[in-house]
Amino acid sequence: MARDAEGGTAGIVLAAGGGRRLGGRPKALLEYGGSPLVARAVALARAGGCGRVHVVTGAEAEGARAAGERAGAAPEAWVRNPTWESGMGSSLRAGLASLAGTGARAALVLLVDQPGITPEAVARVLDAYEGPATLAAAAYGGGRGHPVLLGAAHWAGVAAAAEGDQGARAYLREHAQGVRLVECGDLCDPYDIDTPEDLRRLRETS
Repeated sequence: MARDAEGGTAGIVLAAGGGRRLGGRPKALLEYGGSPLVARAVALARAGGCGRVHVVTGAEAEGARAAGERAGAAPEAWVRNPTWESGMGSSLRAGLASLAGTGARAALVLLVDQPGITPEAVARVLDAYEGPATLAAAAYGGGRGHPVLLGAAHWAGVAAAAEGDQGARAYLREHAQGVRLVECGDLCDPYDIDTPEDLRRLRETS
C-alpha cells in the first residue's frame, strides 16, 4: 500500500538527549550542513512523506526550539519531556501521547542524531504502511534500525514497554515476527552521533 502521507502518518523526532558523552552538548543543537540537527530532522520527516511532525525536546528545550525555528523548522508540535533524563523511553511515550486527537494512524520514529538518514529511506519505510496494525523498521544489512514505523494499534503496548533507554526496542523484539524489515542500506548511512569521534565525523562531512 502506498504510504499514508495525508495526515495519517506522523513523524516523531526524538531530540531530548543532553549529549552526556559529548560533554553535555545537546544533540539537537549540533550543526550539520549549516543547520541544527533538529531542523534537519523535521525537514527529513516532511520530505519523506510524514503528514505532520512532532518534536520531543528535553535538554535545552527552549534553545532547541529557538534554534530549530530560526533554521526554518515548523513542526506541528514541540513536545517538552520534563523527564528526559530517564532515557529515550520517556521521550517516546511523550511523543506518542502527543498524537492523541490528531487522527494519526501511524507514527514514524526518527532519532535526531542520525544525519545520514535520507528522505528516500523515510519514504521507503512509510511505504510499508498497511494499516494501524503495521510494525516496520528500516534495516541495514538485515539488522533493524531507524526509522521505525508504529501503527496506532501498537502505541499503548509500545508506551507500556518503553523504559529507560529502550524506546520501542523491547516491544519490537517481543513482536519480531510481525515486524517488516525494510532494507535501506542502499539509500543511507545510519550512523549515530554518540561520541567526540562521531562529532568530528559530522564536522568533516557537513
